[in-house]
Amino acid sequence: MQAQIITQFGSPTVFETTDVPTPQVLPHHVLIRVMATSVNPVDYKIRQGAVPDIAPDFPAVLHGDVAGVVETIGEGVTTFKPGDEVYACAGGVKGLGGALAEYMLADVDQVAHKPKSLTMAEAAALPLVSITAWEGLIDRAKVQPGQQVLVYGATGGVGHIGVQLAKSAGATVYALVSSEEKGAIARKLGADFTINYHQQPVEEFVAEHTNEQGFDVVFDTVGNDNLQNAFKAAKLNGTVVSIVSLSQQDLTLLHAKGLTLHLVYMLIPLLRNVGRSRHREILTQLAQLVDAGQVQPLLDGQVFKFSEVATAHQRAESGQAIGKVVLQRE
Repeated sequence: MQAQIITQFGSPTVFETTDVPTPQVLPHHVLIRVMATSVNPVDYKIRQGAVPDIAPDFPAVLHGDVAGVVETIGEGVTTFKPGDEVYACAGGVKGLGGALAEYMLADVDQVAHKPKSLTMAEAAALPLVSITAWEGLIDRAKVQPGQQVLVYGATGGVGHIGVQLAKSAGATVYALVSSEEKGAIARKLGADFTINYHQQPVEEFVAEHTNEQGFDVVFDTVGNDNLQNAFKAAKLNGTVVSIVSLSQQDLTLLHAKGLTLHLVYMLIPLLRNVGRSRHREILTQLAQLVDAGQVQPLLDGQVFKFSEVATAHQRAESGQAIGKVVLQRE
């Protein structure tokens, strides 16, 4: 089969198109004919060599997110049949082949039926970011109706799903954005209030929107040093969820306010082969929300071909994309 591979770490130009063996179908797995994939930060960080411990061996086929059609089912698989349209985040990391190829082998525990209302490209934008947001807000923070939920990076990959999941759970959602354009997008996604963090410091918007009490849940998709802002924004005994915390932080404020901090790393099931079926459950429930009109993916303006993967990575890394950068089969 044809694949876009890397044989060394580096800039987006390290991608090359070549023929590699088609994966052999294993028990409890499905072989997916790949129709679309999307770029997540972990994908370009692996390509850069920034996270070598989780990188696949060379020659490496990257990308976890996939939308496609079941080609073949392995022994013991009863939930899918050839021809089923599916989506998943199931590879592109150490020990697991990725989606930048004609076919991708996936553990059936991580695969779900694709939302019927979405195209392949739209469905491919969802798995990693949606599982991350779901684990953070639904599984960990257990967002409840009537709570005030603050979302940092509200139009980013994880953030735009977080806004919609919190809204679907009945919360009042406050979206932190960097421009009027992004504020309009966040409102369209269901945010009740938008806050431009360039124009209002955290103390000011906490006072304005919560009478200086703070938010019940703060969902921080920026992470690292922004955790201190998240701690400031949370109410006493509130909850902070972060998806990026590769840093040293002063926990004084966390202690002084009695906060609960949750850290989400959705790749654990892929890397450690534990709890993979939870991903299937989340994607199955997510598909129902999508088809009910409660969640929609936000895609960047241009959809790329697989042969344009280098340009797609450049776009994703530029910081200029609004929503997910997606590639679809020519």
